[in-house]
Amino acid sequence: MTHLRDRDLTRAFDHASRTYDSLTSLNPGYRTDLLRSARRLELPDDGAGLHLLDLGCGTGASTRALLRASPRARITAVDASAGMLRRALAKPWPARVRFLHLNAEELATAGEDPFDAVFAAYLFRNVTDPDAALKTVRTLLRPGGRFAAHEYSLSGSRVHRALWTAVCHGLVIPAGTFTGDRALYRHLWHSVIDFDLAPEFAARLTRAGLTRVRVAPVAGWQTGIVHTFLARNGGSTTTRERAL
Repeated sequence: MTHLRDRDLTRAFDHASRTYDSLTSLNPGYRTDLLRSARRLELPDDGAGLHLLDLGCGTGASTRALLRASPRARITAVDASAGMLRRALAKPWPARVRFLHLNAEELATAGEDPFDAVFAAYLFRNVTDPDAALKTVRTLLRPGGRFAAHEYSLSGSRVHRALWTAVCHGLVIPAGTFTGDRALYRHLWHSVIDFDLAPEFAARLTRAGLTRVRVAPVAGWQTGIVHTFLARNGGSTTTRERAL
């Protein structure tokens, strides 16, 4: 099987959660790039008075980046994988950070007030219907709220595609095979190859009704492979939006 979806993907992440942090630590710049994307939200006053959502938080690396970028904000972090959440919860967090075992659709019906910003790292190429997921993001965001996706989305250059394939076959898939998670890391390789190119994903955001869409590359070896996608929730400008 090339792609993993829904419950199969969740089970694969559950199993891989044991070694996930160790494997991602082998990626130079992994946490630095997450922090850079979180800071690109440019939330004022260190996030004071704001409620932020980390959508697809995994073991908490993206949550940590969001907390460092906005240390005074309240953060709700959600993930569909119980295994990944257990790893996140085992780490020290301030009281203003909470974790929930939910996917985006479940959170949208959980009675939460709209969030001031949504941060989603490595999420959209893993969902069955990215357009539906983006529609859900809009329901979770206040009008004018900020959105950032930190995502594997190739530039379109053959060089970047070849580099990604070389890294996966030379390091990522062998490492995943050693830990018993070969299917997940083969999924990672194929999911990036098959996902939207960066301009295509930016256009998808616009079609979903998000506005002020911008794309920024990350630094280092992942330039042209990982991008930050920034946008606002469409709608009329409110006093709160002007404050953001």
